[in-house]
Amino acid sequence: MTAETDDLPLAGVLVLDMCQFLSGPYCSLRLQDLGARVIKIERPGLGDLSRRLYLSDTEIGGDSTIFHAINRSKESLAIDMKDEADLAALRKLIGKADVVLQNFRPGVISRLGLDYETVKAFHPGVVYGSITGYGDEGPWVSRPGQDLLAQARSGVMWLNGDEDQGPVPFGLAIADMLAGAALCQGVLAALVKQGRTGKGAHVETSLLEALIDFQFEVLTTHLNDGRRPPKRSAYRSAHAYLSAPYGVYPTADGYLALAMMPIDQLADVLGIDALDPYRSKPDLWFSARDDIKRIIADVLKEQTTDHWLSILEPADVWCARVLDWPELMDHAGFKVLDMLQTVTRDDGIEIQTTRSPLRVDGKRMQTRRAAPRIGEQSAAIREEFGL
Repeated sequence: MTAETDDLPLAGVLVLDMCQFLSGPYCSLRLQDLGARVIKIERPGLGDLSRRLYLSDTEIGGDSTIFHAINRSKESLAIDMKDEADLAALRKLIGKADVVLQNFRPGVISRLGLDYETVKAFHPGVVYGSITGYGDEGPWVSRPGQDLLAQARSGVMWLNGDEDQGPVPFGLAIADMLAGAALCQGVLAALVKQGRTGKGAHVETSLLEALIDFQFEVLTTHLNDGRRPPKRSAYRSAHAYLSAPYGVYPTADGYLALAMMPIDQLADVLGIDALDPYRSKPDLWFSARDDIKRIIADVLKEQTTDHWLSILEPADVWCARVLDWPELMDHAGFKVLDMLQTVTRDDGIEIQTTRSPLRVDGKRMQTRRAAPRIGEQSAAIREEFGL
């Protein structure tokens, strides 16, 4: 089922997004999916730099696929922040917004006269969201707030891959997405406060803070375990702190993921006598996890994934086939979620993309408009708000 915008929780909320790249726009995307109207502020002629951030050699209507993915259904207002008349128009629009988002480097937004304290003086009810790379103080403040660099500084790379691989980055821009999601959570809480008291708030986060929070479970272990560094498994590693059999194993025709379970249970279900020395010895399931995983792998590679699933699933062993994207999208488990949509633009652009991960009252938001051209709605917005 599809939710109409007027039925959604943030219907009537106006969001001004002065952000570029991914983190801030991811926050406004989530707000837009919940019904908010998002006006994206872009530089005339150049626009958001992510318009040219190509994930491959694919571009659509002159813009990157990532720009289309993260800016669908938003409006674009072209503003030259070096032009006093344009800045005055932007300030007037900010005064009418419920939410303002920015992810400039620390200091830049203050020089523009659009920082929270300045905005609060003429719009005390505003919910103002800020994302930086590393916060507003400290030795990294002036460093580029970029996803891979934030991953490198956060320690998160030492949780991926096998022990002999060195640091392994995630294959996704996790710092940007997590920071955007965290900011969205804070903005939603501040909107509740705004609705109750009429007062606004300044919600702040950073790429590094989001990545630290992302590791809360394993960092808590580290902090309370003598601060020993994580030691990844040397074989089929999937989690630095979990014991065998946790990992992904090759089968005769694919791969099988095994989650947490007693080795005794797995040995019984699969009839692996070589695991007998490890029965009822949970301490060895971690310290000897590489040896245990190799025993399991030698067995699993002999038969197909379907063969093993037919044995493991009826026994309530936590396992899953490892799917690639074509296999995922062809599966009934994916299709029933209805997570894809096609968005269009009046210049003939048509893009297939994902939908909101949220359902409200059993309905999922349906976006119809593709990401805007630079300043596509400028004239209409200026007329509407008298800019």
